[in-house]
Amino acid sequence: MEERNIICIDLKSFFASVECVNRGLDPDTTPLVVTDITRGEGAITLAVTPYLKKMGVKSRGRIFELPKNIKIIYAKPRMKLYLEKSKEIIEIYLNYVSKDDMHIYSIDEVFLDVTDYLKLYKMTDYELALKIKEDIFNKTKIKSSAGIGPNLFLAKVAMDVESKHNENGIAKWTKEDIKTKLWNITPLDKVWSIGTKTMKKLNSLGIYKLGDINKYDINFYKKRFGILGEDLYLHANGIYFSKISEKEEIKNKSYGISQILYKDYNIETTKLIIKEMCSKIAKRLRENKKNCMLLSFGISYSRVIGGGFHHSKKLDSETDDEETLYKICISIYENYVEDLPIRKISIAVGKISDKLYKQLNLFEENEKQENNEKLIKGLDEIAKRFGDNAVLRASSLLDYSTIKKRNNTLAGHNKE
Repeated sequence: MEERNIICIDLKSFFASVECVNRGLDPDTTPLVVTDITRGEGAITLAVTPYLKKMGVKSRGRIFELPKNIKIIYAKPRMKLYLEKSKEIIEIYLNYVSKDDMHIYSIDEVFLDVTDYLKLYKMTDYELALKIKEDIFNKTKIKSSAGIGPNLFLAKVAMDVESKHNENGIAKWTKEDIKTKLWNITPLDKVWSIGTKTMKKLNSLGIYKLGDINKYDINFYKKRFGILGEDLYLHANGIYFSKISEKEEIKNKSYGISQILYKDYNIETTKLIIKEMCSKIAKRLRENKKNCMLLSFGISYSRVIGGGFHHSKKLDSETDDEETLYKICISIYENYVEDLPIRKISIAVGKISDKLYKQLNLFEENEKQENNEKLIKGLDEIAKRFGDNAVLRASSLLDYSTIKKRNNTLAGHNKE
């Protein structure tokens, strides 16, 4: 595993901090909450200041859960303002690294690969992280925390778990910290890439600390957790193969769709849209006689709430199969999605190659595979002759399906 110098930076209580700075207030001493109080007591609190966090107030709770003995300042969400401030801070990052060595994970979080810049700046990765943090604060008055590691995963976990407890707001983890720090993390959902559902499944297996993962071998997790099982085992041992540079592979040579939903969707109804989008991408691959080896999947929540997630996954083998793409998307989705209104879905496949031969699945009968390919080819021919709406799944007739509308006006990109 190639070791890099990765810095993960998080802007502390970003929305709430921006609102405080805009008012000339200190986020560390101000009880401010970003929420729309006109929506009633059940409205989601999008962000709270560090002052309230120290009192045990959750960032994403409900108004009725807020303490009653404090005079709280309520700030209505202003996404345009937050985006402007985020862009301003991104420009600061670009003073230190090129855009190819930066991955914007969310509006308030970024990964920087500084490996090739340390000699230029004559700094260690820790010194550079401190310099960038100071630059952000001096120019915007926004505080930040940082994690440093030999890969994206360890940098992210170092930031999430330890940085907030350190004086400079920086935590650096190396491979030597895997046994002493990474393996001792509990509860498991404190770890990036482990959601509540996965944690409960692991707990049922007697796994409560991350190091307990090693009770079983990697094949056990593949069988038990499917596509992401291998990642689960590797991450628990500090192994993470994805690099920031891989986002360029998706960007420069890919097939993809980005769909903005016309209303708020919930966790269950969104799955149908994901299915339909995977079907579209697979069809493009087949039409162009291409396979893919990399999948990128992202979700954005309602603009009022903000945030979301975006992850990439290497495939075990080349494919143009819709079901394979869907299973990967759903594995990522179920592991990271929060119970918040969803308004945008992005799916792209990269590492595109020519389909020069037919790859048989050793675990399926060849005749079954060939029959399935003939069926798909037949359906493609019908769609080509009579239009994409000529053959639809029964689920596409549901009122929250978007495939019929999008077949004629598909938004997205299709590049090679």
